[in-house]
Amino acid sequence: MSNTLNTITKDGVTQTVEAYNQSQASSASASSSNSALGKDAFLQLLVTQMQYQDPLDPQDNSEYLAQLAQFSALEQMTNVAESLTGVSKLVSNIDTSVLVGQLSNMIGQNVQWTMTTSSTDEDGNTTKTTTKLEGKVTGVSISDGTPTVIAESGGKTYQVSIGDLTRIGTGSQSTTNS
Repeated sequence: MSNTLNTITKDGVTQTVEAYNQSQASSASASSSNSALGKDAFLQLLVTQMQYQDPLDPQDNSEYLAQLAQFSALEQMTNVAESLTGVSKLVSNIDTSVLVGQLSNMIGQNVQWTMTTSSTDEDGNTTKTTTKLEGKVTGVSISDGTPTVIAESGGKTYQVSIGDLTRIGTGSQSTTNS
């Protein structure tokens, strides 16, 4: 048998004290995962504050105006941050497009680049080998935002980072060990 003294009614729902405490604990843990207050939470807090104020001793209007001004400033800063993110992406895309356009002029050109490989012998010693390769550019690629040229050398196709290019034109191949 339920005792009406051990119940809580909130928003028209009557619960036992234990059930209410469990629901509050679960909602508190859910809200703790999002520790930053967003503009929706701020507005909800302001409306709740206005709704439950004492009608015989209402809060001063200047306090509400100050809170609304803070909310407006928060919303404007959020909008500016979102706009700057969009502008940053646009500039990045333009830079990449210009670079791809410039690199596409290299298609058909002979290039020279360095390629470093590491090998470990059975004693655990690592040997790095730097090889200079020469080939013809057959294409341009962007992988994970990094532009590269596609070059063919000795019947193989290589994806060469722009930083590994050492010369545009002809040269000789050589291998060095370090």
